[in-house]
Amino acid sequence: MSITSINGDVVSLNEEGYMTNHSQWSREVAVGLAEKEGITLTEAHWKVLDFIDKDFGEKGVVPGMRRMNKVGGIPTKELYALFPNGPIKKAAKIAGYPKPASCV
Repeated sequence: MSITSINGDVVSLNEEGYMTNHSQWSREVAVGLAEKEGITLTEAHWKVLDFIDKDFGEKGVVPGMRRMNKVGGIPTKELYALFPNGPIKKAAKIAGYPKPASCV
C-alpha cells in the first residue's frame, strides 16, 4: 500500500493503484486517477462513475458488464469507448472502488 497525493488530496492506494479507503475519494481525485489512465473525464464518464457509486451503495460490489448494460443502460461498446482496455476495472479504479472480483 502506498500513500500519494492526487490533485491535492492524500489517498491510500494498493499495489495495483486502487484506492483502499473510499472515504478519501472526491471528484478531484477521480480526475487525477483518470489522468493516470490517460482518460479525460466527460459527462458520459460521470454517468458511468455515478452509476457505479449508486450501485455499489445498494449492492456492496462493483457492477459487472452485464449489470452496467441492463440496469445502468450503458452499452458495452460505449463502456469500451469511454474506458478502453478493461472498462469495468478502469471505471471502478477511477470511482475509488476495489478491483472487481470478476476482473482478473
